[in-house]
Amino acid sequence: MSRMRNRDAMRRPTAVLVAAVVLALGACKGEEPAVAPVATDANPWPRVDWPLAEDPALEQRISELMATMTVEEKVGQLVQGDIASLTPEDVRKYRLGSILAGGNSDPGGRYDASPAEWLALADAFYEASMDTSQGGKAIPVVFGIDAVHGQSNIVGATLFPHNIGLGAARNPELVRRIGEITALETRATGMEWAFAPTVAVPQDDRWGRTYEGYSESPEIVARYASAMVEGLQGKAGTPAFLDGRHVIASVKHFVGDGGTVDGKDQGDTRISESDLARIHGAGYPPAIAAGAQTVMASFNSVNGEKMHGNAPYLTDVLKDRMRFGGFVVGDWNGHGQVKGCTNSDCPATITAGLDMAMASDSWKGFYETALAAAKSGVISQERLDDAVRRILRVKFRLGLFEAGKPSSREIGGDFALLGSPEHRAVARQAVRESLVLLKNAGGVLPLAPGQRILVAGDGAHDVGKQAGGWTLNWQGTGTLRKDFPNADSIYEGIARQASAAGGEAVLSEDGTYADTPDVAVVVFGEDPYAEFQGDLQTLLYKPGDDTDLALIKRLKGEGIPVVAVFLSGRPLWVNREINAADAFVAAWLPGSEGEGIADVLLRKADGSVQHDFSGTLSFSWPRTATQYANNAGQEGYDPLFAFGFGLAYADDGELAPLPEDPGPVGDAGARGVYFARGEAASGMALRIEGAGGQSVTVTKVPEALEGDLVRVTGVDHLAQEDARRLAWSGAGEAVVALQSHVSLDVQRESNGDVMVLTTLRVDAPPRGEAWLSVGCGPGCAGRVALGPTLAKLPVGEWTRVGVPLKCLAKAGADVGKLDRPWSIGTAAAMTLSVSRVALGALNEAQASVACPDA
Repeated sequence: MSRMRNRDAMRRPTAVLVAAVVLALGACKGEEPAVAPVATDANPWPRVDWPLAEDPALEQRISELMATMTVEEKVGQLVQGDIASLTPEDVRKYRLGSILAGGNSDPGGRYDASPAEWLALADAFYEASMDTSQGGKAIPVVFGIDAVHGQSNIVGATLFPHNIGLGAARNPELVRRIGEITALETRATGMEWAFAPTVAVPQDDRWGRTYEGYSESPEIVARYASAMVEGLQGKAGTPAFLDGRHVIASVKHFVGDGGTVDGKDQGDTRISESDLARIHGAGYPPAIAAGAQTVMASFNSVNGEKMHGNAPYLTDVLKDRMRFGGFVVGDWNGHGQVKGCTNSDCPATITAGLDMAMASDSWKGFYETALAAAKSGVISQERLDDAVRRILRVKFRLGLFEAGKPSSREIGGDFALLGSPEHRAVARQAVRESLVLLKNAGGVLPLAPGQRILVAGDGAHDVGKQAGGWTLNWQGTGTLRKDFPNADSIYEGIARQASAAGGEAVLSEDGTYADTPDVAVVVFGEDPYAEFQGDLQTLLYKPGDDTDLALIKRLKGEGIPVVAVFLSGRPLWVNREINAADAFVAAWLPGSEGEGIADVLLRKADGSVQHDFSGTLSFSWPRTATQYANNAGQEGYDPLFAFGFGLAYADDGELAPLPEDPGPVGDAGARGVYFARGEAASGMALRIEGAGGQSVTVTKVPEALEGDLVRVTGVDHLAQEDARRLAWSGAGEAVVALQSHVSLDVQRESNGDVMVLTTLRVDAPPRGEAWLSVGCGPGCAGRVALGPTLAKLPVGEWTRVGVPLKCLAKAGADVGKLDRPWSIGTAAAMTLSVSRVALGALNEAQASVACPDA
């Protein structure tokens, strides 16, 4: 591919740039020219040729089975529950059609459960679905999981770069091979269904799921969609299609998830029909043409209408216009967001065209209400039968009725496949090809053999950080080095190769050293996140935290050349870091194979180049932190580094100093952080209030209520006075609260395992009842007992205490309009120190408060 290697090229006229990019796609990695299906009439959605001919024998088999099924059994097929919220006995009793393992759902509730435990669980659910001792038909359950960058839920599995990195590689055949490997490792651990590929076309990089998209370019996404589907499922029309070494794919999220206003996850995509089809619909025609067996409905709305209840798209466009012949599955309780619905009651989603509801923790209520709707005719017999037929058709195609339990299948239990040398070699190739070189002043790269290399930064020896979200758990946080037995950190890869070339690498995350190094490689970037937890307000990298920049500047100031390796799930405004470093590499989220970075950065022992940089930007890089509309072809397109940019070693890697003004960022703090560094977040105030109506807004410390009911003083945690000590005297009831000036909508967060996390230290435990609450005015508070949890914590030690949002919602809070997202109260004597209040994932809590009715 013709690559844009310098700043002059970055400023080519937009029309020329876009035309060149589109035409050049066919030259990348030996690809054939793109041929996208086109609409042949006024309808912007193309007609697609479904690749599987009707099979009369199969249809007869389905008809015979359905003729014997009760309405209860039919409704059961429409319901998918999460393994953390049901048991094999529930599958046996309700004859459920499917189970899933959500991002935080694991055997025994442990993110590091062994592959054998996963397989045993799959066996148990399968056997329950086939057990007819208590009546019912033997219809095998299908087990789905978010295998989105490899079988990334399982300890030891191969972890590939997230999709954003694969998009930079411009290699569909590599993506096909990654799909094949993901299928093998998924089958080995007992599952038959991967919730992949994501074919979103992110248009606002503030979106927390940007890294799940291959590119801002619909053309790249379209190429990759069919390649990944064929990798996961096998090629339609061949003996390999849906055999025991493949899984069913789930193309997601239909449709428009990458185009929401302000990049808000699960938000509203306001767009014309033609642009929706052209941009956000681009991945679906090639995926359908490849025989994708499932499509997942999206959380987002399109022009105000939630997709889970949107018949014009789910039925008219997807099933009728594009001739999709698989079944449509929902996303995690996504049906509950449809107008007039709740998580446990939504016949409208089935009527609209959803075939299987992902009623993760609401499955029982959904089953009961759907059954009543089917019996009353609210869900018509025709619609019910169509949904069941579609689901059974996929199960028959997959051979589940003859397959036996997962452990007895072709590669069931073949755990040697997990992280095998062959699989890791493909992942390492993917890392090499995904790296994008943005700067190489003085030709500092590639690094000569025999040098002493300092490897610094908090990402240098952290496999969890380099792998990102959706890694062993939903957010990818809280993992340890031992959790990745078949992996290399970036430091380990550099150290191995430096030693083999006659040099050495020394790990020092804070950049200190005894002997002056010849060069420093500083690895830094975003901490792991997933979905809405990663939504940003601006593209400013870590606002208010200059730790990484200070490290680069200090090493440079000591006369050491610095190579910056930036880990991120999206392009971010890092002009200051780029200026400070000699070389700057966008490494995205490379996964388990950190040595793939060493393959490109280091020369061989004889001084020759091992691998050149070949990756090019699949997302445009922002000129300012507020450049959200930054996609090739848009009016006024003026990025810092254009779509398709990427240096090679032969290029001039010099870069003139970049502007260090991020633009009018205003409050650029991360969403969901309510209190940090001793201050309430912008738009909030810290208040102390007594039961008698007295109140004080805390603008300085110390501060207290009249009568010293509660006193607030400064205290140190990680920095001077970055926390507040809250001391209740016990003379009467009082609360310390964060009050928001605007209402906060955290419904999407309450739908997942998101908690209100308080980083605190118990200085004196409560001598009576204490509580944590959220609220939105009179009669709208949710309150849970906090005293028992605090009483168990060791005095004088900092910890993170979590309260699930869904518990507070059950306790009465309207989580769609909170103006008080956190308060702690007691009438007893108690002293706590608090340094941070934020929303966070289940696994981030070190102590948790259970739901009152749990």
